[in-house]
Amino acid sequence: MSKQTYVPILLKLFRQFGYEGVTLSKISQETGLGKASLYHHFPKGKAEMAEAALIYVNQWLETSIFQILECKESPSTRFKSMCEESNRFFNEGQNSCLLAVLVIEKSSDDLFHPQIRAAFSRWIEAIAKVLIDAGLDEASAKTRAEDAIISIQGALILSHGLRDFDSFQRVLDQLPQQLCRDIGVTREKGKNVR
Repeated sequence: MSKQTYVPILLKLFRQFGYEGVTLSKISQETGLGKASLYHHFPKGKAEMAEAALIYVNQWLETSIFQILECKESPSTRFKSMCEESNRFFNEGQNSCLLAVLVIEKSSDDLFHPQIRAAFSRWIEAIAKVLIDAGLDEASAKTRAEDAIISIQGALILSHGLRDFDSFQRVLDQLPQQLCRDIGVTREKGKNVR
C-alpha cells in the first residue's frame, strides 16, 4: 500500500493526541505497520507523518473549501456550502482541527508554523474575497472573515471542552447569515447604501 493510504489514520491520531502525544507505538498499532515499515513510508519519522496529515488538510481546503468559495454562486450559497463541508470534515464538531491542535503545542508550532499560518491566511482571504466581490470594503471583509474562522475554531474547542456539539452546529447554522449581513444592498458610487 502507498503511504497515502495511512494519512487519514495519521490525521485522526494527530487530531486526537497532538504531535507530542502521538507515539510511534500508537501509530504502528493504528496503521498495522511495524516501525520499520513506518520509516520506509515516512523516512523522516513523526515530523513527516504530521506533515503528511497537514498536506491532507491543505488539500481538503483547496479542493473543498476554496473551490466552493471561488464558484459563481451567490455569497450566501457559497458560505452555506462552506459550512456544510466544514461540518462534514469536522464530523459535526467531533473532530478537532489539526491546525489548531498543532499550533497550540510549542514543539509542533515551531515545526509547522509556516504551513499553519498559510492555511489560516488563505481561508481568511478566500472568505474576504467573496465579501469584497459582494460590495463590502476590504477592511471590513477581512475582519468579518477572521471572525468567521474564530467562530469555527472557537466552536470546535468549546464543543470538545463541554463534550456537547450543539454549539458547533449553531455556529455553522448562523455563520452564512452573519457573513452576509449588509451585503447585496444597492451600490452607489462604489459605496454601500442602506
